[in-house]
Amino acid sequence: MSSLSSPVLQSLQPYVAGEQPQDKKYIKLNTNENPYAPSSQIANFLTKINYQELKLYPDPDARKLCQKIACYHKIEDENIFIGNGSDEVLALCFYSFFKQKNPILLPDITYSFYQTYAKFFEINIKTINLTECFSIDFAPYLNQKSGGIIFSNPNAPTGLYKNIESIEALLKTYQKKVVIIDEAYIDFGGESAISLIKKYNNLIIVRTLSKSRSLAGIRIGYAIGDKNLIKAMQVAKNSFNSYPTNYLSQKIATISFDDDAYFKETIKKIIKNRELLTRELLSLSFNVIESSSNFVFASPHTPIKANYIYQKLKDNKILVRHFDKHRIDNFLRITVGKPTEIRKFINELKIILKNA
Repeated sequence: MSSLSSPVLQSLQPYVAGEQPQDKKYIKLNTNENPYAPSSQIANFLTKINYQELKLYPDPDARKLCQKIACYHKIEDENIFIGNGSDEVLALCFYSFFKQKNPILLPDITYSFYQTYAKFFEINIKTINLTECFSIDFAPYLNQKSGGIIFSNPNAPTGLYKNIESIEALLKTYQKKVVIIDEAYIDFGGESAISLIKKYNNLIIVRTLSKSRSLAGIRIGYAIGDKNLIKAMQVAKNSFNSYPTNYLSQKIATISFDDDAYFKETIKKIIKNRELLTRELLSLSFNVIESSSNFVFASPHTPIKANYIYQKLKDNKILVRHFDKHRIDNFLRITVGKPTEIRKFINELKIILKNA
């Protein structure tokens, strides 16, 4: 790195995304993308787009998309913030709410970008260990001074879900700082905490269109929260990038909320495929954590290590995710693909286990 870069940049450890091979010859079960195409209504729109619109700046606040999302979730427009993917929304949340005297609290095993944001914005953090069965226990979060709390629900990479009752119990006690719930995977299992927004003005929920709506390519995410929290995020956004979402992405995202039948059909398929993947892994004596997401987190019950399996799968053009991190270094995170992809993965896995 250049000696001219700032000291904070020199100390950063950037987030490492899942591999994105350019030759398209891999079965990709490593980045939790949706294996099914977006709504056909989006395809119809793309054939009729007025390219003249592209010479104009997009709506900086994506107001029509805000209205559509607010209507969908039965809340007000003023409770919605739109950003360039949920990663940007989360980053603005960190800057807007977490630059506090006391450290923010988060699980020790969760979405690793959280620690990157904290380092980038020079925010102190304290990690709270998951339980032995990888669940989030909120009790330790209430026993210390902190500048806020963030967690994923369902958690990543474990896929475990915390029910709405336990989340409300946390919010009843913890009301002086912001609580952020990253619901990137909530559509695949469990109940969203959106119903709690009107009761707790310190709650922010972050959602994405990348997973359940098959729209990772358009980079749209959003936050839901009290109107004063949303106003604070608007200040942060307009002090950094006043046009974070483009014209096409806003249009496509709006259309995606119109085709609810297709959305629900796709979710059902993925849940069914997840059950298939889980059964197959259990039949091979893997330890599979119960997932409420579009991936499963599994560990081999053999002397063969997860990293070895990951590499052998990659050698055979199948990508899964392995994390070289304490407590989970013998697990693989496997995206739920189509049945044909799952069968190819399982067949290759059987060969690896047999020949090891």
